[in-house]
Order: sequence, then structure tokens, then C-alpha cells
Amino acid sequence: MTRLVLVLGDQLTEGLAALRAADPVRDVVVMAEVAAETGYVPHHPQKIALVLAAMRTFAAVLEGQGWRVAYTRLDDPASSGSITGELLRRAAEHGAGRVIATRPGEWRLIAALEALPLAVTLLEDDRFLCSTADFTTWATGRKQLRMEYFYRDMRRKTGLLMEGDQPAGGQWNYDHDNRKPAKPDLFRQQPPRFAPDAVTEDVLALVEARFAGHFGQLRPFGWATDRAGALQALAHFISHALPRFGDEQDAMLRHDWALSHSLLSPYLNIGLLGPLEVCRAAEAAWQAGHVPINAAEGFIRQILGWREYIRGIYFHEGPEYTARNLLRHDRALPALYWGGKTRMACMRHAVAQTRDHAYAHHIQRLMITGNFALLAGVDPAEVHAWYLAVYIDAFEWVEAPNTIGMSQFADGGVVASKPYVSSGAYIDRMSDYCGTCAYKVKDKTGPDACPFNLLYWHFLHRHRDRFAANPRMGAIYAGWNRMEESRRAQVLADAEKVLARLDAGEVV
Repeated sequence: MTRLVLVLGDQLTEGLAALRAADPVRDVVVMAEVAAETGYVPHHPQKIALVLAAMRTFAAVLEGQGWRVAYTRLDDPASSGSITGELLRRAAEHGAGRVIATRPGEWRLIAALEALPLAVTLLEDDRFLCSTADFTTWATGRKQLRMEYFYRDMRRKTGLLMEGDQPAGGQWNYDHDNRKPAKPDLFRQQPPRFAPDAVTEDVLALVEARFAGHFGQLRPFGWATDRAGALQALAHFISHALPRFGDEQDAMLRHDWALSHSLLSPYLNIGLLGPLEVCRAAEAAWQAGHVPINAAEGFIRQILGWREYIRGIYFHEGPEYTARNLLRHDRALPALYWGGKTRMACMRHAVAQTRDHAYAHHIQRLMITGNFALLAGVDPAEVHAWYLAVYIDAFEWVEAPNTIGMSQFADGGVVASKPYVSSGAYIDRMSDYCGTCAYKVKDKTGPDACPFNLLYWHFLHRHRDRFAANPRMGAIYAGWNRMEESRRAQVLADAEKVLARLDAGEVV
């Protein structure tokens, strides 16, 4: 009997588990561009275009290998509008009663597939280096699920940057050598941009017609949409950007949106690149003497450590994880996140870069847009929906723990040992944003005071009962206690004015 083989838009890998388990002679691959997936949040137009163009290109690759592919385009009038609807339609068309699928990266889709009136086999997504079962084994019995210890175990498991049973260079990480401010450099190599081919141009026209109201600029579109392009992007990063990656990984510059970041996360997250091949490429560059160990280790840690850990957290914590709100924050997401006016240069630049490129690096997400939302007490569900919508590499398995856990501390410390909040001083140290800001980062009170300075202390004050005993925050609260009472009162009053303007929809 014919079986249907489901391939989702973030599963564009020739060695996908579902494809390995299927037979090209008798089985039918089902791929579908559907309204339910393009519209459950208002995805950035570049994200929609990347996924659809890469899907069409990948379907052609499969057909060239002899697979029968039942492909539904977004504008197909016969489309049911959902993944499950298309599986039912194709099952009737081909007389199929069974579905083979690689486990999706969202609880929402897993539940939908399991509810189908078909025999559905969900296979482990072994493109990842740590299975969900292995993560559960690692997590069981631990009081805290800290990434650092998971990362060390993954180094041992893969042998990456290991010398026998010891870490290369004698250290597990080289953070103390990394995370320096950056200076403008006209000779810094920019990441490659890929001219849209005919398939991509057709998709761009479709996206322009259907999603013109979504936040974000569609053109110029320069992302690779096939494996060859993704490999070219990887090679460029290893040769030109990785040597400086460690030094600049936390830096922010107004006129350099990429710095030395890889911009490989979209290709990893839709399946055009594999995590191990990317890590091996960075390791090989270090072994050959082309990059320093702090750069190679810092990059590998983001993939082997953080990416694998975050996926483990998502599946370990369960489908209700995205609803967590430990701090009971309930403020609406301010309009400035959707491009509304703001006097804050850092927020303006981070949001504008997101609009133009569908991309911002981890510090812009964590310490600017995420930091501000946490300090202002924004509902983490709204923050989660925003991050899922606006970034080209955002899929729920990776986005939700980064937002709910790391950024908003809404999970109560599952991911982070303390909330990642800061005043404007950190942003000033790591960027050139503050020099062009209407606010004064050195001002701690008054109408010109940086809102991050005011909201930082307001956040700590209103959550004092929860965080004062945190060993990593004791010194911060000691500093607040030493402040004169009149000074503390002024800070809190000025912060309340900022929050009142946010609530009134006024420019902050």
C-alpha cells in the first residue's frame, strides 16, 4: 500500500528520517505551502519567502532523485489550507492510509498529526545531535538544567574540540577572551547575498501579493534557497568572519548589521545545513591554524551547546511552556516593536534591522528588545509571538525557550539562573547606539535619563521579594540599598512616567 511521506518546510534535508524510512517506488512525498502555516503569526515576508522558495527547490531535487512529490502551492485553489488537510486530501487521491513523518519542531503540529484519522508514524528528528530521549536522561534528577554542563557532555559525546577526555586548550570555554566592543571596519567582509533565481522570483511575487501587510521589508532578498548556496555561505563565514567571531559576538554597530556573525541559523533551522558539519568546519579551521580557539569554541558552543540544549528544553518542558508567566507581566507589546516611533536609538536600530533583514543577533534580541520588554513588564506571550513572527530563523522549538526562558524569565529559572536585565551602561559599552540617542545614557534620573536606567531599578524594586536572595544579584540589591531614599524615590517616579507613556501609546 502506498504511504504518504510528509516533508515540512523546516525539514529540507535529503537524509531526513522520514525519507530514509520510505520507498521512492511506492510512496508519495507530500509537501504543502498552506495558509495555516504562513498565517498563525504574521511572519516576516523574508521568512515566508525563504521557506517557500527553499521548499519548491527541494521538491525539485527529490523529483530528480525519483521520488513522486505531491506538492501544494499556496495559491492552489484545491488546497485545504492546512498540513493535515493536505494529508487527508492526498490520502484520498492516492489511496493511502499511512503517513510517515519526522517529528515536527512544534507541539502544535505534533498534536495535529496525532489527531489524524490515518496511521501516523512519527520518527525522531535525528538531524539533531541530542535526541529528546537522551536529553530527558541527562535532565532527570538534576536540580538545575544548566547549559554549561550539557555542553560539556555534548563535547565529550561528539569529540568536538577535545584532546582525549580533556577540552582542547585546557578550557571548556573562552568567554573571557570574547565579547569585546567593535569598531567600524570598512574592510570587514560582508556575508554573501544570493540573487533570486526564477523559482525565488515567483515566490517573491506571491509573497508581495499576499503578505504586503506583514511587518518587514521583502526586498532586497538575498538569502540562499538551496543547499549549494547554504554551503557557500558556510564557507564564506569560516574563511572571512569566524576569525573575529569570538571578539565581536556581543558587539553592535549602527552601520554594520552582520559584523562577524555567521547568518547560518536560517539554513540550519530549515535543514539545508547540518549542525555537525557546521561545527566540524569551525573545528577544522582552528586545527589548521586559520582561526583562534576562542572564536571556534564560541561558535561551536552556540550550536552544539545552546541550540541543542534549547531544543531539549522545549520538548522536556512540554506544550504548556509558552503559556508560562512567572512574573505575571501583562503590559501590551508597545507599538515601537512594530516600527512605531521611539526616541531610544538602540530600540530604533534593532527594530529597523529586524524590519530590513528579518535578522538581529543574539545580543540585540536578548539585551535590547528582550531586555526592554522584561523591564517594562510586557506580557511574555506577546513577546513570544513577536519573536516568532519577525525573525527568519524563528521556529517554536528554538524561539520559545529563548524568549520565555532566557529573555523574559517567564519560566522561573529553567533556562536562566537570573533575569537578563541591564541598564543603559551595558548597551553603551557594547554598541555605538547611545551616541546618537535623544536620551543621555549617563543620566540616571530626569526627563533625559535613558529609559533602560530607570526601568532597570523599577524592575528590581518591584520584584525584590523574588530576586533579592539570588546569589548572582545580591551585589545589585546592595547597591540599590545604598542609594539615598530620595534618589530611589525619584528613580521610581521617573520610571513610572516612562511606563505611563507606554500605556498611553505615546512616544518613548
